[in-house]
Amino acid sequence: MKQKKLTELTDQELLQEAKKVKSTAIINAVLIGFLIGIVFFSVMKNSLGFLTLIPLFFVYKLINNSRHKNKELDNLLKERKLK
Repeated sequence: MKQKKLTELTDQELLQEAKKVKSTAIINAVLIGFLIGIVFFSVMKNSLGFLTLIPLFFVYKLINNSRHKNKELDNLLKERKLK
């Protein structure tokens, strides 16, 4: 299935996408907590090494992607006066 751009969505689809973003935020928070826990355990068990930095990279990517998508969605919702 081909993904539509956010600007091509109808008002109803845009509101559904906003609901999906909220549930995705909860999942991202759980994953970030889990990855931070792995880093903490790794530092306590061993020392700071290359393998410890890999989960930190994934945390960065999760945070960065969600911020960008949220900002774009919020701008469209405000533009269409749906929120």
